[in-house]
Amino acid sequence: MKKNYLIAIVVAAVLIGLSLFSSGDDNGKEFSTSVRGLTEAKPSQVIELKDGDVYNLTASFVKKNINGNMVRMLAYNGSIPGPTLKVAQGSKITINFKNNTDLANTIHWHGLRVKNEFDGVPDVTQKIVPVGGSFAYTLTFPDAGAYWYHPHVRDDYTIEMGLYGGIVVLPNEGSSWNKVDREEMVFVDDILLQNDILAPFGKDGATRALMGRYGNTMFVNGETSYSLNIKKGEVVRFYFTNSANASPFNLAIEGVKMKLVGGDSGLYERDTWVDAVMINPSERAIVEVLFDKAGEYALQNKTPDAIYTMGKITVSNEQIISSSAKSFVVLRTHPEVIKSIDQFRHSFNSPQQRRIKLSVDMMGESNMGGHMMQSGTMMGGGMGMNTGIPKGGIEWEDTDMSAMNMMSSVASVKWNIIDQDTGKKNMDIDWAFKRGPVKIRIENDANSMHPMQHPIHFHGQRFLVVNKNGVAQTNLVWKDTVLVPAGEYVDIVLDASNPGIWMVHCHILEHIEAGMAFLFKVE
Repeated sequence: MKKNYLIAIVVAAVLIGLSLFSSGDDNGKEFSTSVRGLTEAKPSQVIELKDGDVYNLTASFVKKNINGNMVRMLAYNGSIPGPTLKVAQGSKITINFKNNTDLANTIHWHGLRVKNEFDGVPDVTQKIVPVGGSFAYTLTFPDAGAYWYHPHVRDDYTIEMGLYGGIVVLPNEGSSWNKVDREEMVFVDDILLQNDILAPFGKDGATRALMGRYGNTMFVNGETSYSLNIKKGEVVRFYFTNSANASPFNLAIEGVKMKLVGGDSGLYERDTWVDAVMINPSERAIVEVLFDKAGEYALQNKTPDAIYTMGKITVSNEQIISSSAKSFVVLRTHPEVIKSIDQFRHSFNSPQQRRIKLSVDMMGESNMGGHMMQSGTMMGGGMGMNTGIPKGGIEWEDTDMSAMNMMSSVASVKWNIIDQDTGKKNMDIDWAFKRGPVKIRIENDANSMHPMQHPIHFHGQRFLVVNKNGVAQTNLVWKDTVLVPAGEYVDIVLDASNPGIWMVHCHILEHIEAGMAFLFKVE
């Protein structure tokens, strides 16, 4: 711990020096914080859409009461989170997006295997939607499960400000999904408040680029004090989604048994009992709970250092008679999931076809007395500092190095995804695959300047995590995001079946802004 404090002081001093001598005004401009003339954010709604339906979705500014203070935020259709869209598997809908924000933007449909032209990556899959402009997205839903939507320009700003919403894709008849009495989409998040408003964002580039924007105020469905009222005997399915910029969450409901049934893109092969479930930025977890006793139950975030209460679930004495409660004790196996995975098992022990490494450069570019000084990877090889691997490979908070993190920006930090076979980095990587399984190793460099976890997200496809640090994984689930802790590696088998040009990136939002992304093509 002392080592980290000393390193933080040294690195912060260097970063302060860079900020003093940086060329140009990198982050001197800030977005408006005024709430004048804004309408107040409203609670999120569930919108049920049928095959062929058209729905209008508008992004605009709102004001929101947070701890007694009105704060300028962004919302889809006036609510934070935006509307939860509930659709049937196999259906097709159209979303008419209107951009009434202060930035040209798009919508990315996170986890959905949509047609490439509707994936929402500006200048790759579509033209950016200007302020005041609109765009029609045609969405299809091949996979049951929990998904979400959010912008894909200045994600660090727009998502933190409130632009995100959920999608529930209901399974086809005859599937092996468990019966439940109700479903709840639950977004967990944290926001960073400073002087009772959201801490400033650099208008010309993301700040806190080293570790990401860890929050100091926890949000559940856009509220600092989440509450849910249910009846005794109900079985509730929770679709937990992490919409935070950087923070992982380890979720538990005090005093009840949780059944983990699904993840990013549907069900696990088998249900399991869990005491808590960890979800990282952009990941989802599908959990079912039987509340068979009246009382109050705390929704908790259990980190290695603390337990945070994020809200409460109140169970009334009113009893319901539910067939779901009778079957809740059974842990089911899901044959359709196993069948979907079987055709990929031959790739589990095959050699890796691609290998990438996750690392960081800390850059400096100064303009002193009219002479440009290029310091390149100033802190990389030159100073040779390494902050050490955090416990368990995961930074739950930025407490130990908050000064260093606060001083960092996209001008001083470059996060890298490196192709280990070619040496190419980030957008210079040019992978192309024919349709079929692709085995990829993702290694998180233990010797980088700042080893920390990275949740790596693949657009437009799904994959299986088959190996972690040499340990074969069992009870698989289809995913679109995988956490790679510092100093560790994972092997995934990508189902490269959706043609187009797609993005891979770290879902710590400041890291993608600091360059941590590349494109690949499925032919």
